[in-house]
Amino acid sequence: MYFKRIRDMREDADLTQAQVAEYLGIAQTVYSRYERGFQTIPLGLLINLANYYDVSLDYLTGRTENKQINH
Repeated sequence: MYFKRIRDMREDADLTQAQVAEYLGIAQTVYSRYERGFQTIPLGLLINLANYYDVSLDYLTGRTENKQINH
């Protein structure tokens, strides 16, 4: 599944794929496949990305335009 926002969020934060991959504890090549939709992102990594960017999973996956996390 392709989630365009993971690339957008990374670029907006002026981060490289290597930097995000290091945060997630994965290889840059694996992260690149996630961004391009060639490999499914495990839920745990999606949660880590949402936490890292301080956005909701729904926003990160494109289900909403609201970045806020509802508590």
